[in-house]
Amino acid sequence: MWLKLVIVALLLAILVSLFSGLFFLVKDTGAERRLITALSVRISLTVALMLLIAYGFWSGQFVWNTPWLH
Repeated sequence: MWLKLVIVALLLAILVSLFSGLFFLVKDTGAERRLITALSVRISLTVALMLLIAYGFWSGQFVWNTPWLH
């Protein structure tokens, strides 16, 4: 159960990072690097999310429930 909560939290953090990057893209006119920082944070969160999903399948906490695989 904790794995699903962490995945949902990561998805919400990715959305926050996405909209903060959009805000920085629209509002920043100088040479500030906040947009690049938001992008790198979003990429890091996405990698962490993919690793957690892979761990969930590897550990057996997530299973495929499709009828054509059984």
